[in-house]
Amino acid sequence: MTVLRQISLLVTSGGGPAECQQAVAGVLDVMRREAECFAVDFDVNGARTKHGFKSAAVLIGGADAEVFAQKWRGTIQWRASSKLRPTHKRANWFIGVFDLPAPAQTPQHIHPRDVTFDTFRAGGPGGQHQNTTDSAVRATHTPTGLSAVAREERSQHRNKSLALGRLQHLMAAQIAADEEAQKARRNVLHHALERGNPVRCFTGHDFREVKGG
Repeated sequence: MTVLRQISLLVTSGGGPAECQQAVAGVLDVMRREAECFAVDFDVNGARTKHGFKSAAVLIGGADAEVFAQKWRGTIQWRASSKLRPTHKRANWFIGVFDLPAPAQTPQHIHPRDVTFDTFRAGGPGGQHQNTTDSAVRATHTPTGLSAVAREERSQHRNKSLALGRLQHLMAAQIAADEEAQKARRNVLHHALERGNPVRCFTGHDFREVKGG
């Protein structure tokens, strides 16, 4: 059986202005594309605002989850002129990516009748069997709309179990994200982000990465 790792991250605007919410949305898109290259599962839970996300909980699953997460932890800088305030001189926006604490207790039980399962053909690594059978599974929690995917195992039954477990952790991660977001606002996290050295820097509204900040 595949050895898996699950990591929960908080991607937060740190209480910054609307442009920082745009930055969170843009960074989440980059993270999702990069997750495909790392062959890790990537699930997001966050309430979208008019401009993006104030914060979002991200659940990463797979053998290379830690390698992927390590590339993102810390302050992220976005260099772009504001389309919301064209006359505004500021062009540097900062957001943060941090570990979410593990749930203090086992994730809440999800009633089977509240979950729907969809199967589809698994892509990426895994050999011919994965690519020619509908072994991948998406579990969706109907009351909340949250969903999680598992595709690592060749067995549809095992992937179903993995997807359900990830769905439980995703719900728990959202609770932790809400708590951390409140804590971030209390600690004026946004100002701390601006003082920090960014681990990654992106420029423009297409979020092109700038190496070396």
